[in-house]
Amino acid sequence: MDVNDLRGLATITMAVVFTGIIIWTFSSKRKKPFDEAANLPFDDEDSTPSDKKNQE
Repeated sequence: MDVNDLRGLATITMAVVFTGIIIWTFSSKRKKPFDEAANLPFDDEDSTPSDKKNQE
């Protein structure tokens, strides 16, 4: 086994990992958690950090 075999193995491994991440990302089971995470900046909170500074 020489360095070219290792490079080929690394390429195949990275391609499989990349494909797995893509499948995981677009899986229908992950839609709800991703939608919730996408809406986090728009969630209203009772107090904002600037309000906490004014209360002290």
